[in-house]
Amino acid sequence: MSAHKQRSSHETAGASGSPGPAPPQPQPQPQGEGEEGAAAGRTPLESAADAADELYRLRDTFFPRDPAEKVASLRAHADAALALLDALAPEQRKSPHQRGVYEFLRGKILDVFPDYQKEAEDHLSKAVYAWLCLGNCIWKKGDLAAAKNCFSLALSKGSNKKILCQLSMLERSMAQGCEDQALLVEESIKHAKEAVMLDIKDGNSWYNLGNAYLTSFFVGGAWDHARLHHSVKAYQNAEKDETMKLNPDLYYNCATADKYLENYERALRGFEAAALIDPGLGADTEFQKITSLLDKLETAMKGQSRSKRLTSLLSSLSDVNLKSPHKKATIRILSEGFNKEVAVLGKVVRWIRHDNVAPLYYLIEEGDRVALLQPYYRILDTSWKEKRYQFKSIRVDFPEQILVNENVPASHHIVRASIHAHNKP
Repeated sequence: MSAHKQRSSHETAGASGSPGPAPPQPQPQPQGEGEEGAAAGRTPLESAADAADELYRLRDTFFPRDPAEKVASLRAHADAALALLDALAPEQRKSPHQRGVYEFLRGKILDVFPDYQKEAEDHLSKAVYAWLCLGNCIWKKGDLAAAKNCFSLALSKGSNKKILCQLSMLERSMAQGCEDQALLVEESIKHAKEAVMLDIKDGNSWYNLGNAYLTSFFVGGAWDHARLHHSVKAYQNAEKDETMKLNPDLYYNCATADKYLENYERALRGFEAAALIDPGLGADTEFQKITSLLDKLETAMKGQSRSKRLTSLLSSLSDVNLKSPHKKATIRILSEGFNKEVAVLGKVVRWIRHDNVAPLYYLIEEGDRVALLQPYYRILDTSWKEKRYQFKSIRVDFPEQILVNENVPASHHIVRASIHAHNKP
C-alpha cells in the first residue's frame, strides 16, 4: 500500500554548473576610457551586461555550506556590477535605447537576491522590454497575478522559452490552495511543453516540464504513475544538456519521482548527486531515509519465517467474504504489474515505521484480515554500496482498493498526498 508525503519540490529559474571550491572574486573595471575596454572592444553597457550575467552564473552555481557566504559573495559581485553602471557618463545613457538597457541592467542586478527589492522593481518597470525580469521581481513581492500579467505581455510580443518556463512555474505556485488547482497545473504543463518545442535541446525547459508533471502527479491524487514516468523522462532529457548536469535541484526532484516509483537505486544516486553539489539542500537526509527504510524492510522480512502460523493463516483466508467479483489470490500466484479482477488476501503482521510519511509499508502475514483489490505487483531489487535488497511489493493507490475485515477503511485512516512547489530564486 502506498501513501505519499507532503513536501516541496525545488524550482530554479536557470541552469547550474559546478559550485567549485570558492566563488570568483569580483573585479570592477569601468570601461570606456580605459585601455582594457578599448582592447576588448566592449562598450560600457556591454561590460555591465557581462558583469550581470556573471552575477547570475554565481547565483546558480555557487553552493557553500554557509548560506551567508553566498549572500556576501553575491553582494560583492552586485556592487562591482553596479559600479560599472555608475561609471557611465550621462551621454552614454542619453538615447531611449541606452536608458532602457541601463534601467534593465540595474534592476536585474538588484533583483539577484532572494528577497523582493523595491528599487529593482522601480528600475525594471522603466525598461519596457524587461517583462521577464520585472515579472520575477514582482513574484517575490507576492503579487502573483501581476507577475503573470508581465509574463503574458512578454509572450504577446513573441514566444520565448525562458518566459514560458517562468510562466509554467508561476502557474504551479498559483495552483496551491486554489479551487482551479488541476486546471492551473494543466496550463503549467501546456506552457512547459511549448518551451520544449521551441528548443528540444534546452535542458532547463525539460527540467521545468519534469517539475510540471511531478506536481500534476500529486495534484491528481498521487495515483497516476504515468505522470511520474513522464516526469522522470523529462528530467533524463534535461541531463543531456551539459549546462544542467550539475544542477542540484534537477537531481533532487528526479530522485523524488523515483522514490515514489520505488526505484530506490536511482533515487539514492540522485539524492547523493544533489548532496554533493549543494550540501544545504537536505538531499543527504532523504538519502539516509531511504537506506534506513531498506534496512528495516530487510530486517522485517528476515524476522518472519514460514511456520505453522502461516499455514493456519492461509487456510483461514478461504473463509473471507469479499462481497465483490474479484478472484481471491495469494502473493505466490500474482503476475508482474497490475492484476485486474484479483484480490490478494492476507493479514497484517507489522507496520514498517520509517522517517518518511510515504510510502506506507506493511508486512502481510498475520494480524487484521485485509484484501487488496487489483494490486500492482513487482519484485524490488536494489543494490547499493555492496549491499543488495530484495523483496516482493504489492501496491494499491486508492482506499477503495483496500478491505480491512471486509470493510473499506474509514476516511480518518486515509493519507492524502500533496506537494508544495516554490520558486527558488
